[in-house]
Amino acid sequence: MKDLDKAYNRINKTTEEHLNQVFSLVQDLYNHPEVGGQEFHAHQILTDYLENLGFSIERKLVMDTAFRAVYQSSVSKPGPTIALMAEYDALPGIGHGCGHNLIQGFSLLAATALKDWIDETGGTLQVLGTPAEENFGGKVHMAEAGLFDSVDAALMIHPSTKNGLGALSSALYPLKFEFFGKTAHGCKPQEGASALDAAVMTYTAIQFQRQFMGKDCFIHGIIKNGGEAANVIPGYASLEYYFRAPTMKEAKKMAQNATKRAQAMADATGCKMESSVYECPYGDTLPSISLAELMHEAMTAEGIEDIEDFDWTVGGSTDVGAVSYKCPTLQANLKIAEPDVLGHSVEMAQATVSDVGKKALLDGARALAKLSYRLLTDPEALETCRSEQEERLEKANR
Repeated sequence: MKDLDKAYNRINKTTEEHLNQVFSLVQDLYNHPEVGGQEFHAHQILTDYLENLGFSIERKLVMDTAFRAVYQSSVSKPGPTIALMAEYDALPGIGHGCGHNLIQGFSLLAATALKDWIDETGGTLQVLGTPAEENFGGKVHMAEAGLFDSVDAALMIHPSTKNGLGALSSALYPLKFEFFGKTAHGCKPQEGASALDAAVMTYTAIQFQRQFMGKDCFIHGIIKNGGEAANVIPGYASLEYYFRAPTMKEAKKMAQNATKRAQAMADATGCKMESSVYECPYGDTLPSISLAELMHEAMTAEGIEDIEDFDWTVGGSTDVGAVSYKCPTLQANLKIAEPDVLGHSVEMAQATVSDVGKKALLDGARALAKLSYRLLTDPEALETCRSEQEERLEKANR
């Protein structure tokens, strides 16, 4: 216990010493928001910071704006690999309304405090820069490329309007329907084939699909293209849909059902139909209650109150799900704004650079660092997380 107290006190001191420097990175990203896949400024300043700390940097890894920063024991002392995930993409027109500028801050400040212990604990500390969570699923591509295969635990904290230990997420399957008809003058519709009619009828047919869906399944769709002029029979129209469900298997089944309806409507209107996956599919998230319990201890030790238990309600979708199928994974939540502040809003973005956001940065980084230290030095705790992961994977693959 003495050794643990010593380590935690040193983590507290280091995070306090580097708080202003890391918070300046949070502010920099707030002032220079970049959408997914375009985070070139963020990629540069974050890797520069970590490189100056002595991390080995692999830039432009899998994606042009992704990176891996690695810190290993100088005496090659064996041990587990802990990955701290850093997001930094912004939203078009809103900026950092999802708080990703603060997410990277949690991970970088925690890494700053934790690296000094690696020679003693052994093992490897990684900071994985995971871009484009909002629009391209950076973690999905990084997981598919094997970047999490040798990771023993992957951790991150997401800013929120509450303190919590994470939640389930929906699998998301994005599908685009395109209809190709024949353009004609509006006064001679018999000479054309309306792609818009096919799209509207498909939209209606998919609406009728809703009553046959399972629990926690959702369909979101829009008419993306519907013609250019009222007096022209549209020769092209398109729909874009998200199909969400507790598992990818269910989401794909919903999409297949919708595709049959789209084809039928295309046939009925004399049009051709093509379907395609137009964005990165996101898998559901495998929970790690073992990691959640350890995070609860770490957050409580920081004086964080009103911590909600793991939420078993299926919610939105995130590319963290892809990571959770590779290793024990945790995405906890830390309050930076009141409940009436909406996610993906200008107000949430402003909260990231407020005094409350700065205090959350310190508390969250300390909790993240202490949880990581526990995993590096407590083989039994890590083995519990691994065992739970294996059980959940076996159940998911049945």
